[in-house]
Amino acid sequence: MIEKMIKRLGLAGLTLTLLTGGAFADTQQTIAFWNGNKTQVRQVYERKLLDAVLNATVKAHGPFAVSENTETLTNREESDVFTDQNTDVFVTVAGNPKLRNKDKIVVAQPLMKGLLGHRLLIVRKQDLPRFDNIQTEAAFKQLSIGIPDGWADAELFRHNGYNVVEGGTFDEIFDLLAAKKFDYVALGANEIEQAFESRAEKYEMFSIEPTTLLYYPFALVFYVNPEKPALAERLREGLEAVEQSGEAQRLFDEATGNLIERLNLTDRKVFHLQNPMLPETLQKYRSPLLNEPD
Repeated sequence: MIEKMIKRLGLAGLTLTLLTGGAFADTQQTIAFWNGNKTQVRQVYERKLLDAVLNATVKAHGPFAVSENTETLTNREESDVFTDQNTDVFVTVAGNPKLRNKDKIVVAQPLMKGLLGHRLLIVRKQDLPRFDNIQTEAAFKQLSIGIPDGWADAELFRHNGYNVVEGGTFDEIFDLLAAKKFDYVALGANEIEQAFESRAEKYEMFSIEPTTLLYYPFALVFYVNPEKPALAERLREGLEAVEQSGEAQRLFDEATGNLIERLNLTDRKVFHLQNPMLPETLQKYRSPLLNEPD
């Protein structure tokens, strides 16, 4: 019945989440969720988490519908995601420099256990022995990292004294790696396998480097439209609820499976980086996945 209603109303592209057993309530809240500029594995996880958080708060805040937009935005468009794109909420890294001077509400409750800050490398196969032999941070910093234009990581790596080559889009970054414009690309452990399969594997000259892990506290959080404080409060309450119920852990396990074992995250040489972008409320944040020093 609901599908017929949607077709009759012509709501193409609108993803609806129904939380009541009957017709739509008059007080239903429609939430505009931008979920672009990221890998598909992150899109799926972050949408499911948002649904779970909102579902957990229906009794207190009422039913909802989510309008999801997955289009790619330019750096300028992302910086104006609330004012020009009419977005209510999206997930990004805490301290995103593109919104540093923009009004927003940050829900400072880290998502996905900080896994995005566990960075693994994609390198040219011919360079694998070179990476295997590096044992010191000083030696590793002699290499160059390629980072797509506008990614928050560029500022972070420069702050830590790394040799950064910034430019191109995510779709172009492996063309540049193949052309030897830099030595490696570093991606979050939660997305590197999909990125490799969908973008890098076709070159037949790249490999996921098996010995190295770059770690820095890199929390994913909800950014909320500054005109929607009630939504921010709903997200805070919902995140606490899904943590207590175990739903957050279930979604994490569903998204990652045996990733920690599969990618051997606990038995790699680790180079630690500081994250100068973290807001004051998250300065002491560390991922609970690995025993990392403060």
